[in-house]
Amino acid sequence: MMQGTQVNPNLSTGQVHGQMNHGGHEVFDVHEVLSGTIGTLNLYMLLRQHVKDPELRDMMDRHYQFILDEYNLTCECFKTGQKPSKRTESYMMKQDNQFTYGLKASQPKKPWQSPSEISDEFIAGSLLGAAKSAASMKTIAALESTNPVVRRVLAASVPNCIEMAYEISLYQNKHQYYQVPLLAQQDMQQMLNMYAPAQGQPQWTQAGMVR
Repeated sequence: MMQGTQVNPNLSTGQVHGQMNHGGHEVFDVHEVLSGTIGTLNLYMLLRQHVKDPELRDMMDRHYQFILDEYNLTCECFKTGQKPSKRTESYMMKQDNQFTYGLKASQPKKPWQSPSEISDEFIAGSLLGAAKSAASMKTIAALESTNPVVRRVLAASVPNCIEMAYEISLYQNKHQYYQVPLLAQQDMQQMLNMYAPAQGQPQWTQAGMVR
């Protein structure tokens, strides 16, 4: 040990096992993730009874079960600090990848006057918002996680949130709940051609770093 170096006895420089294998930022952010996931599950449960379209109801049921399984998996590894009893899985959506582009005239949206105005359009939009929020929260929590298992479980969940959000947006687009605007062709071409791949190697790699 270098002369004059002091060691704080309250700090551990080795591996910490079990439940203490988490940093403070990680604990706070994972709490946000788990709390938000409970909110999402409760939202699905509350809205399901108002769904009219069987396709939307089927999608909600598949999402709910997948989110619930991921919640249990995250709870397990967060509580134990160890590898969970099940492997993480990838969500597979049923929608195709075909978007309809362009805007059509529609009635302006405005706040409800009565709870009876709840609709499949509103429900789908609420689910999309929940999926986007989950993707952001899990990304932040994964970046703050010191526990390698928790980090991996959270990171593996982010693409699933993105996939569910994409599936919901495709459903919205098919039913004209969500329209995708287009740029003018000239503007679109200009944007597409605004960047080019890098050519060759940087000069410092050619010259070499070793002297």
